Amino acid sequence: MGDILALGLTHYPPIMGHDEDMPWVLRWTLEDPAIPAHLKDPANWPEPMRAEWGSDDGRAGAAAHRAGLVDGFRRVRAALDEFDPDLVLFWGDDQYENFTEDCIPPFALLAYDEIESRPWAKPGRERNVWGEAADTAFRYQGAGEAGRWLAGALLERHFDVAYSYKPLHYEGLTHSFLNALLLLDHDRAGFPWPVLPMPINCYGRRVISFKGGRSRFADASRPFDPPSPMPARCFELGAATAAALAASPWRVAIVASSSWSHAFLTDHTWRLHPDIEADRELYEALVRGDYDQWRNTTLADVERAGQQEILNWFCLAGAAEHLGVKPTWSSFVETYVFNSNKVFATYPPVPSPRR
Repeated sequence: MGDILALGLTHYPPIMGHDEDMPWVLRWTLEDPAIPAHLKDPANWPEPMRAEWGSDDGRAGAAAHRAGLVDGFRRVRAALDEFDPDLVLFWGDDQYENFTEDCIPPFALLAYDEIESRPWAKPGRERNVWGEAADTAFRYQGAGEAGRWLAGALLERHFDVAYSYKPLHYEGLTHSFLNALLLLDHDRAGFPWPVLPMPINCYGRRVISFKGGRSRFADASRPFDPPSPMPARCFELGAATAAALAASPWRVAIVASSSWSHAFLTDHTWRLHPDIEADRELYEALVRGDYDQWRNTTLADVERAGQQEILNWFCLAGAAEHLGVKPTWSSFVETYVFNSNKVFATYPPVPSPRR
């Protein structure tokens, strides 16, 4: 066995709500008193941002953005259905959820056996696009055996990964993993494959002091935490993971789960919109299989562009280079208004070298 399918997607939370709620991050940002008043005036925004905002505060733009995202999830799900793996490994960010002040591992494997999550039970999440009740439970099979095996394989390859058999601070799965599962099952056909989450400390300097989230410009005096893993190290981890799984007894889908640059992390755009140019540059490198550009991207580059969560995609890029593949299909869903650009990608399945 050891066949591998590489996939990439977003776990964008607002798509699980209603269209009128999707621009809420921009609305919140516009209330920051430190942002100059003239920059808050739509008349002074880039033309594509004005068009997306429209005359209805982004509602029509939200419907168009949603359509592009739902198409991406359906395409990725179709590739997953066709491959029919033994398990699905997700690289995702832990955004001050399961790992907090008492433990922040750079990389971890969540070798759970069974997983139950109630995504709509959390305050503020009751209103969802599926109309599901607050007490709706989603149950997934974990991949405990594979998680223990992979932790050992990565330790033998000199990657000092943490691992756990049960949640630390967060019941069920955190948002980067659970959202990906809910959205891959957008049409509610079920998700039949065991799940192996692999959280990355993407938020690094902001994971504790900023609680892995939004902030006002006035909060800049807070002390930074130690940095995240370097992008090149995430790239190397992805390659090592692919090498290990190729020698495993399982068919595995490996998935990067995150949007790209986030407006609320991008100071040079006054946090009003994501870094379109930086995202486009990395996306074009991904499409053409220019993995040297990914390997040579620095953490300073990532942090300036507000691309912290894209460290999950550095793992995927490293795996893709090791496997010798580039995307067979991809999509760049651009936005100025809805906080982050989103990328989807599917790669050709790679058979085990033992075949």
